Amino acid sequence: MTLQAMPDFQHRTVLLDEAVDALKLEGVRADGVYVDGTFGRGGHSRLILSRLGQHGRLIAFDKDLQAIATAHQIADPRFTIVHDSFATMRSALAERGVNQVDGILLDLGISSPQVDDAARGFSFRNDGPLDMRMDTTRGVSAADWLALVPEQQLEKVIRNYGEERFAFQIAKAIVAGRAVEPISSTRQLAGIVAHAVKTREKGKDPATRTFQAIRIFINKELEDLEAGLSEAYAVLAPGARMAVISFHSLEDRMVKQFLASKVKLEQPDRRLPIRAVDLPQPLMKLIAKRKPSELEIEGNPRSRSAVMRVAERLPGSAA
Repeated sequence: MTLQAMPDFQHRTVLLDEAVDALKLEGVRADGVYVDGTFGRGGHSRLILSRLGQHGRLIAFDKDLQAIATAHQIADPRFTIVHDSFATMRSALAERGVNQVDGILLDLGISSPQVDDAARGFSFRNDGPLDMRMDTTRGVSAADWLALVPEQQLEKVIRNYGEERFAFQIAKAIVAGRAVEPISSTRQLAGIVAHAVKTREKGKDPATRTFQAIRIFINKELEDLEAGLSEAYAVLAPGARMAVISFHSLEDRMVKQFLASKVKLEQPDRRLPIRAVDLPQPLMKLIAKRKPSELEIEGNPRSRSAVMRVAERLPGSAA
């Protein structure tokens, strides 16, 4: 099936207005350079473009081929799409003659079209091939990884990336299951996990945390986030803002800790003879922490877990 023939699954952009408002696209800033680190289906990018000035510029990133295909439909000379992770932001921008930007938006996690398309293998709700790669041109599929991963490593991934208390039982069941037949479909994996997890969280499928863990590992999401936050700070101009939307506790914790490291610098011993002017100064200031409104959650239940953190780089700060 070609990219053009793929079904057009509906996607609702989370915190659409709030995220773009946070970038302060107004006055002379409207003619600046902005980055959308996760294009998705283009909700944030299109709104940014609608507020950009004539001389403004938007550079978006995405690893997903479907997202890239959607981005190519935007016929706007101010817009550029990069088929890569936002973790490569600094070098990708430099290749395009950009060293500093006036605002960065990172919308983490996966989009509704990725979840709802059974062929992608992200969801246990619809049976499909167990792939889970955001970029199907690179890396190893979840099925191929599960066929070879040692039990101890599998347990560690499920526990650390899925925060799953039954990681030992699930890993053991997966290894036993693959000895009988290859685990190649989402339904197979979900069934194995369901039999291994005896106690279920209210309102949550027992496979939720395992699928999350494997997806995060396969796509190196936390490694990309760690690198991407540093890359984003490095190219952020003084006075420019960074807004990051996360969807689970592991992501949000990393974002919170990174911003805290820029806001609260380690101070030297007060007993040392150091002038106040020579003390380490904050590199960023926190602007806001936002969650979707009840109205947005009602219209889009998948937005419930979203958290947006916004910070601004202070004038005179150094990388």
